[in-house]
Amino acid sequence: MPIPDDLKVINLGLPKSGTTTLSEALEHAGMRVADWKIRPSQSEKMRGFVGKLMYQGYYDCGDPLYHFDEFNAFTEISIVRDGKNMWPQTDWALLSAIRARHPGVRFLLSHRDPVKHADSMRRWSNLGTRRLPMKAVPGLPEGFGYKPGELERWIEGHTTFCRHVFAGASDFLEYDIEDPEAPKKIATYLGIDLPWWGTANRNEERPEGTPA
Repeated sequence: MPIPDDLKVINLGLPKSGTTTLSEALEHAGMRVADWKIRPSQSEKMRGFVGKLMYQGYYDCGDPLYHFDEFNAFTEISIVRDGKNMWPQTDWALLSAIRARHPGVRFLLSHRDPVKHADSMRRWSNLGTRRLPMKAVPGLPEGFGYKPGELERWIEGHTTFCRHVFAGASDFLEYDIEDPEAPKKIATYLGIDLPWWGTANRNEERPEGTPA
């Protein structure tokens, strides 16, 4: 099944919620995917972190997707490293601008059990132990996230936020990455074939067998 020319897909999931698995699945389906960062092998004219480029477009001309004419899928859009701390998936104004400028965009929300999700964040490099607690992340002020239960509450809050923003909307699908029906639901929602679905970017420190 060919990819419609006007199909654009944006995942609102947090890091370690199966974003790399989704990226590979959409690439296998034939989509041009920007996952977290645009690398030299992906574009001759554009480089940089997806989140920063979204904000660059938003503040340059009001269109968060202005710089992404070479891409039609965005599977992880936040950045918290190299001095940058940007979370487009938590920004109502930015999401509203995307919907206004690109009414055909299809939003996904990849999520997982908050306890497992937080555990994976804590075991992934220094993401959950230093980078998140040390930054003022939307919904997780600086200094929070160190104690048990704090990352979990932040994760639950993001899911609630997305459900509220997209309540009753036809351009939104949330899925649990442990749901065996997830690939079928995504394929049906997007109107494309997903020839591959598996586990990518597994947390090797203590594998759980769920997508990363």
